Amino acid sequence: MNRLKGIIKKEFFHIFRDKRTLLILFGIPIVQIVLFGFAISTEIKQVKIAVLDMAKDEHSQKITEKVLSTPYFVLDKYLNDTKEIDETFKEGKIKATLVFPPKFSEELERTNQANVQIIADASDPNTGTQIGSFLQLQVQEYLITNEFSKGGIKIPALINAEVEMRYNKELKSAYMFVPGLITIILMLVCTMMTSIAITREIETGTMEVLLASPMHPAIILLGKVLPYLLLSFANASLILGLGKFIFYVPIVGNPLLLAAEIGLYCLVVLALGIFISTVARTQQLALMISLFALFLPTMLLSGFIFPVENMPLPLQIISRIVPATYFNIIIKAIMLKGASFSIIWKETVILIGIFIVLMGVSTKRFKIRLE
Repeated sequence: MNRLKGIIKKEFFHIFRDKRTLLILFGIPIVQIVLFGFAISTEIKQVKIAVLDMAKDEHSQKITEKVLSTPYFVLDKYLNDTKEIDETFKEGKIKATLVFPPKFSEELERTNQANVQIIADASDPNTGTQIGSFLQLQVQEYLITNEFSKGGIKIPALINAEVEMRYNKELKSAYMFVPGLITIILMLVCTMMTSIAITREIETGTMEVLLASPMHPAIILLGKVLPYLLLSFANASLILGLGKFIFYVPIVGNPLLLAAEIGLYCLVVLALGIFISTVARTQQLALMISLFALFLPTMLLSGFIFPVENMPLPLQIISRIVPATYFNIIIKAIMLKGASFSIIWKETVILIGIFIVLMGVSTKRFKIRLE
């Protein structure tokens, strides 16, 4: 029994002395509970919408005020005509549009019924359905709180709030998970493969031999990255092909633009893998960082499953430094909405900036290692 106690005591001593073991035991569960507790939210709140009010009369303005007085919706902009609806959706800023036809109040008071159109972005079918239902509810509540009468007699009124699910009329979940899977798989596979491959060379000493050659470190790093870039691009093409021919997910936008954006994202995540290899000293540590430090933020904070707008402000700030957040916007905009480069140029520039920073820092750290 005393020997057993000695072994147990010795094992606890080793556990508490090893910071990496403590990180796995306590750090990862804490991060997971915080991320899952705050990021996983299916609530509808602070959703940006647009309003196309072709009536601009009493009841249309009051319904708009009623909708915006709730914590669920925030006005992004007023639209002037129906042509602006598609463009605004493609920009990715709004999730729904509320459309009032001309002479809305006149029709409602004359016939005690009128029509309102609700257009929801169904590229995320669950969120689109929720938003459409919430807007319908707000319109119906307006009728409950406002009485309509003729000759002093109360008359029931009806507003037909028709919901149109744009970009995914059949509400297929594949429209959401195929673009999202490309984002997730490329992030994990590319980053993990690159970080482990380079860390292996550092462990065996061959990377230092390469860096001691006349070649510039940046050229060596690019040479290490390009094979994985081609393999990653082939991987993405395979997923797109399977999504199109098996799940019938459309590619509405320009295929060349989509290919260029996928190539850029591959470069970014490969550069991230190189950066991890400069931080991690062993293949095991590189693998752990790639899986735990990247998988959860990419899955939960990129907007793939849960809207970024629903998260607390600190997590929203963190999501802004996750490359997958921007690529998720880009790929959905091109594939499902047919967006052009003029609409996604901001996200593209941000990804280019992330790539330049990661490559610059990684190259500098490799020089330091060599010294």
